[in-house]
Amino acid sequence: MAMTDPLGDMLTRIRNGQRAKKDSVLSPASKLRANVLEVLQREGYIRGYSADDSGKHPALRIELKYFEGEPAIKHVARVSKPGRRVYAGSKELPVVRNGLGITIVSTPKGVLSDAEARNENVGGEVLAEVF
Repeated sequence: MAMTDPLGDMLTRIRNGQRAKKDSVLSPASKLRANVLEVLQREGYIRGYSADDSGKHPALRIELKYFEGEPAIKHVARVSKPGRRVYAGSKELPVVRNGLGITIVSTPKGVLSDAEARNENVGGEVLAEVF
């Protein structure tokens, strides 16, 4: 069966991996997923990610991050879904937990965090929120 929301699947794998206290999780590779992981790494929510070509299909190995035994990501949720796309201009980007979290936005200048999108003065599709 075809996967209807690949990004939502990756976020769920991260959520489940952290709840199970895993060091890393595997997710099928795509450019969008790699760009979202780049934002998560830049913002300090994951230790890193790398391409894993050991299987039949290319995959991304995501190194999860913990702080004093607790997951660095307390909450991760998909905002714009295949059935309901959510877009926001640079002035209307949502603020997560009074600035303690981030919103991941797909813009014409690439996948950015909400703060980076505000600095670049671009809006786009609101992909996910993380805190």
